[in-house]
Amino acid sequence: MADRSLRSRRNGNGKGPERYSAWGLLRKGLAQENWPRAWREVPLRDTYDAVIIGGGVHGLATAYYLAVNHGITNVAVVDKAYIGSGGSGRNTAIVRSNYLTPEGVAFYDRSLELYNSMASDLNINVMFSERGHLTLAHNDGAVRTMRWRAEVNKLQNIDSSVIGPDEIKKLVPSLDTTSDARYPIMGALYHPPGGIIRHDAVVWGYARAADHYGVEIHQKTEVLDILVEGGSGPDGKGPGGKVTGVRTSKGDISAPIVVNCTAGWASLIASMAGIKLPIHTRPLQAAVTEPVKVFLPAVVVSGSLHVYVSQTDRGELVFGAAVDPFNNYNIAGSLDFTEGLAGHILELMPGVSKMRLLRQWAGLCDMTPDYSPVMGFTPVEGFLCDVGWGTYGFKAGPVSGETMAECIATNQTPKLIAPFALDRFPEGTLVGEKGAASVGH
Repeated sequence: MADRSLRSRRNGNGKGPERYSAWGLLRKGLAQENWPRAWREVPLRDTYDAVIIGGGVHGLATAYYLAVNHGITNVAVVDKAYIGSGGSGRNTAIVRSNYLTPEGVAFYDRSLELYNSMASDLNINVMFSERGHLTLAHNDGAVRTMRWRAEVNKLQNIDSSVIGPDEIKKLVPSLDTTSDARYPIMGALYHPPGGIIRHDAVVWGYARAADHYGVEIHQKTEVLDILVEGGSGPDGKGPGGKVTGVRTSKGDISAPIVVNCTAGWASLIASMAGIKLPIHTRPLQAAVTEPVKVFLPAVVVSGSLHVYVSQTDRGELVFGAAVDPFNNYNIAGSLDFTEGLAGHILELMPGVSKMRLLRQWAGLCDMTPDYSPVMGFTPVEGFLCDVGWGTYGFKAGPVSGETMAECIATNQTPKLIAPFALDRFPEGTLVGEKGAASVGH
């Protein structure tokens, strides 16, 4: 494996990332000097060893691990907007590994491990905060489900257990754990390693590190078509075909490997190669309050109320909910979401009634029938997918990049992503993760 330290390597222009002392940082800030670019802006070339579509955490992580783990650096990451403009910059930044299936638990636990070492690996403060993750149970059936999940987690050596209302109150004093609440809290699945991380820093860190090893990042470069020859479809695409490159808004690119790492547009990109994915796309809304003194020490989720909440280091409460109940590409916020979210949060924490909601936003989620992703090879040679993440995508970014890079470099499917192959749908070997979503879908 190649040396992973950014401190000892140089990028394509022969210069490593510039480093500053504390005084140097202060001096440059006060003087408002021009800062060096975190990654290069270079002309798009007409040929690469691989083209990665999507400049979010999945695409950038794949490029980074191709370079650092396998020495493959002649790679272009293209995005029709700017990096992190999609789901990577629109999520609620929660990370955890307490999933439902053995396949999911092993996969997300590796991702959490990579998140824990990310600050040193990428030489950037990603502001990882291990706070503990509480999935609340409001009835006997939910408590049984939490015990089931806890046992699955323990069998996979995941720190996860069911705790009662008294212990929940000690961890999160602001929660209403009284028996006369409309939705009484009867217990919770407690996952101490869960927490939050600065999603923008993760994107920037992977982008800077990938560029440092020679990967090219091309923003505002829209993919218009996937170039395929020899397919069995009427247009020469589809199964049996072979990728030859991509057509972009800045010209054609020749490449034997094209990777679809998009969210929201995954099915549209795949259709350009003649591949039909079992995906439907729905908006997922979130919101944030004004900052106040930190009082919420853990991530709190209620599947019955379809909400989850955490508090940033700056004091804002960040809320999320279930995906909207219809297929749509509209990412505008809605009053219906705000009213429902506020009502359910107040049922959990009546004390926050005076806080003001500052803004809300939405992102696009690609949902598969079993709520697990589509990863690896497709019937079109050279066209790979890392898509269909639903509401889990950000949590999976590091391990997805690591395993997809291995898949590309070795031409073999890594064990961790074998269960998520596209052919599981016709074969009926689904990986049902709906029960681990923690909120309704």
